[in-house]
Amino acid sequence: MFTGLVETLGTVAAVQPEPPGVRLSISAGVVADGVCIGDSIAINGCCLTVVAIDGEILSFQAGEETLGRTNLGRLRAGGPVNLERSLVLGDRLGGHFVTGHIDALGTLADRRDAGDWSTCWFAAPLDLMQQIAPKGSIAVDGVSLTVVDVLADRFSVALIPHTLAATTLGRLAVGDAVNLETDVLAKYVGRQMSR
Repeated sequence: MFTGLVETLGTVAAVQPEPPGVRLSISAGVVADGVCIGDSIAINGCCLTVVAIDGEILSFQAGEETLGRTNLGRLRAGGPVNLERSLVLGDRLGGHFVTGHIDALGTLADRRDAGDWSTCWFAAPLDLMQQIAPKGSIAVDGVSLTVVDVLADRFSVALIPHTLAATTLGRLAVGDAVNLETDVLAKYVGRQMSR
């Protein structure tokens, strides 16, 4: 479990083919402190397991399913990623419960900047839109955000200057793909309602 509060921006050190998947090596900065092989780290909101450690370079393996369902398959050396270590019992929960299991890819459909602030509209698959509500929580590339408005095929979030500077969201351009994870409670309520 994660909170959606990004600890640091990491940098992709290498993407090495390991058919049928890849090995991602990430320069993780402070996130590498105290990490052990087998630990879970959210990379752009996607939970992956540490398989090797070389100083602050952490390595992960991502298979076909992960690469096809997330934006991790689009990562290139030198690119930034949002990083968060998994929760430890007793940690403060400042965001919302984020599982690290990506529901779908979304797309930045519109971005309106006002000084250092931004309002972003993300297009999402229609079946996922049923789980998104105004003033509800959503994780976009692993960042816990509050939904502002919801339309049939898109939702908006308001991004403060800190979020834009401290995460990859500040670098997004219209058309960029993002990992989306809806609130876990919405999933369970939706499942019960469908029965």
